[in-house]
Amino acid sequence: MQKLKNFGPGLLFAGAAIGVSHLVQSTRAGADYGMGLIWALLLVNLFKYPFFQFGARYAAATGESLLDGYKKLGKKVLIVFYIINFATVFTFLTAVTIVTAGLASTLFGNYFDIKTWTVIVLIVCIAILIIGKYKLLDKLIKIIIITLSLSTILAVCIALSNNTNPISFKQILPKNNLDIAFLIAFMGWMPAPLDVSIWQSLWTIEKNNETKRYSQKSALFDFNVGYVSSIILGTGFLILGALVMFNSGETFSSSAGVFSNQLINMYTTNLGDWAYIIIGSAAFTTMFSTTITTLDASSRVMVKATDLLFIKTSTFNYVFWTVLLTIGTIFIFFFLASEMGLLIKIATILSFITAPFFALINYKLIISRHTPKEWHPSKALHILSWMGILFLIGFSIWYLTTL
Repeated sequence: MQKLKNFGPGLLFAGAAIGVSHLVQSTRAGADYGMGLIWALLLVNLFKYPFFQFGARYAAATGESLLDGYKKLGKKVLIVFYIINFATVFTFLTAVTIVTAGLASTLFGNYFDIKTWTVIVLIVCIAILIIGKYKLLDKLIKIIIITLSLSTILAVCIALSNNTNPISFKQILPKNNLDIAFLIAFMGWMPAPLDVSIWQSLWTIEKNNETKRYSQKSALFDFNVGYVSSIILGTGFLILGALVMFNSGETFSSSAGVFSNQLINMYTTNLGDWAYIIIGSAAFTTMFSTTITTLDASSRVMVKATDLLFIKTSTFNYVFWTVLLTIGTIFIFFFLASEMGLLIKIATILSFITAPFFALINYKLIISRHTPKEWHPSKALHILSWMGILFLIGFSIWYLTTL
């Protein structure tokens, strides 16, 4: 039980990561390409790993967030981050909330329309975050991740046992513009946008404030457990998409409510009506955990970045940013509820294109004099970091040249 209490930021990372990238993008990858994009899922997880891990590593080594480190690298770095983050944060939060609201409508019945469900979901998130703060979020995410993991693993096992067709593992490299755009979007949020490394550093500091038993070694172990969990579940959703939806002739709608109905109905049609609760629970808990962790982390990031760039003031505090982000999300949602697919595509592609920036500055910070020497990466992690930077830059250039 004590070991479970020591987990926190790593599972929060998993809660933030296992959302649109898994439920929507991974399932769609399996549905449209079968097992053909397993290579992309595994490679992007491998090459993004160092830069996510550096968030936990830097916070554990210094007691500071990555944002503090960015400022030490130069105020211009922090300004660039602030502009990128403010320009994308509302789109990201709206993208995950749209899917959550759609699933709530499908799972709990059409008592309210999709817009009302959006407001309800966000109000519940605000209540948990402002009243319960980090401690409640820390406890809640453990229940969500365990429930999600068991539900997904069970669904994959049943789908595999019911499958009678040969499974092809032939890998695919998309060639036309539409497929290339999907590949970049798929990798953009797989397992998460790279700026989530900043969230990880903030959660690590908060966890250390909550319990003095959260050592540097615990921080890295906690992160690794969360990261591996997100890879396993991402693979699980892709396999489900391939086994249940591939070659079914169905196409996904860009409307949040219709998409959610399609997703759960296609599972239950193939696996049986008994699977409704399993798939529905897994889907909703996935997206709710992503929404609440995204809202929490985005608010923390804006508070910290604003304090570092401008004079610290109690006006622009956690509550202010949480409410502002919620209002902005509702405003965007009311205009784009029918364009879920487009919104997710924009958000995920933006994440991939900006990934090289976060990879470079995270790597530069962790090898700088601002990080204690004993916490610098190993030789293997250095090599993997350079390979990751080249991978992210190379695919970004490849995508931009196809536009």
